[in-house]
Amino acid sequence: MFRWWFLPLLLILSGCANLAQQAGQQMATDLAAVMQDHTDPDTVAEAMPAYLLLMDALARQNPDSAATLFSASRLYAIYGGNFVQQPQRAALLTERAREYADRALCLQWQPWCHRDPAERTALIEALKTLPVSQLDALYQTASAWVAWAQTHSEDWNAVAEIPLIQAMFTRVEQLDPKHDQGRLQLYLGVLNTLLPPAYGGRPEVARAYFDKAMQLSQGRDLMVPALYARHYARLVFDQKLHDRLLRQVLSAEPRQPGLTMSNLLAQRQARRWLQESNDYF
Repeated sequence: MFRWWFLPLLLILSGCANLAQQAGQQMATDLAAVMQDHTDPDTVAEAMPAYLLLMDALARQNPDSAATLFSASRLYAIYGGNFVQQPQRAALLTERAREYADRALCLQWQPWCHRDPAERTALIEALKTLPVSQLDALYQTASAWVAWAQTHSEDWNAVAEIPLIQAMFTRVEQLDPKHDQGRLQLYLGVLNTLLPPAYGGRPEVARAYFDKAMQLSQGRDLMVPALYARHYARLVFDQKLHDRLLRQVLSAEPRQPGLTMSNLLAQRQARRWLQESNDYF
């Protein structure tokens, strides 16, 4: 049976390269919007692999388009970070998300092109001078890096990159404290809990970020209280806070413009984490 989503692929195969690139880039933008408002995450999960291959083709055809590379990065991060349950596969997909984002940021901000793990401190200093015109590019790159770090949590090379990821988000916060309506602070909250306090984690700093994210999201983004419970309350063994936050997620209305799919995923995770609560604590 013919599916409408084959049309962009047929455009590419027919040799209409320019039309395919324009259609593909617009499709990636539209696809992200459709996914964000979709009410069935499983349908989204089943459809996404075809679009990932399409974005690979577009990125190969147009390697100097930051917009195309960021679109590919975003879709890979969403799929690998939210829908894939096999750890090794999720790690591969988020690695590709990070690679696309790195290439895109390099096109827009030259210092990123010379990123060297041995010179991480120098790059963190350079980030303090990143201009406001590159705020969105930095934020998209940092978001891809978070997805990568979470799927490589047992890799100490990934753990070593956490200060750089924090510096990226911190620079975004300096330029626009309300960027992305609390998701920025949510990322910073999670990052400050990825390590136990004995190894450099800062749970009270994380809590301040989670509280700020709750304030900025105004209850619309259910991933905020879900991850607040998962990353902070569990880290400090606060079952009362953990269960209260998860019940708040489950009782909320998930249908919110731009957040519906994320909220439904948050409720799915909250249900499982709440069921595990007595065993964990």
